[in-house]
Amino acid sequence: MADYAQAMMQGLARINKDSFNDFQLSIGINHGPIVAGVIGAKKPQYDIWGNTVNVASRMYSTNLPGKLQVTEHTAMILEEQGFLIEKRGEVFVKGKGNLVTYFVNGRAR
Repeated sequence: MADYAQAMMQGLARINKDSFNDFQLSIGINHGPIVAGVIGAKKPQYDIWGNTVNVASRMYSTNLPGKLQVTEHTAMILEEQGFLIEKRGEVFVKGKGNLVTYFVNGRAR
C-alpha cells in the first residue's frame, strides 16, 4: 500500500509537470484488524469499519499536503521493509489524543 501511495504521488508530480498544475495528494495509512461487509438491500455497498479505518482517516485529515503520514507502529513495519521514515512528532488526533506520527519518504536506494 505504501508503494502504491508513493507511485500515485510520483504520477501526480509528472502530471503537474506536463500540465503546469500544482495538485497535491495527502495520504494517511494505518494497519490492523477491520470488519468488512456488504450493507444495503436495494443498493448493496461493500464497506469497512473499525478503529484501524478511523485512525487511517485521521492520518489523512491531520496530514500535510504532498505527504504520506502513518502511525508509529506502521512506521516501524515500513522501516523494516526498507522505507525511509521521518518522525513528524506529536499530532492531536480526534478521539485518540496526541499520537506520534511519521512521514514516509520513499524507499532506501
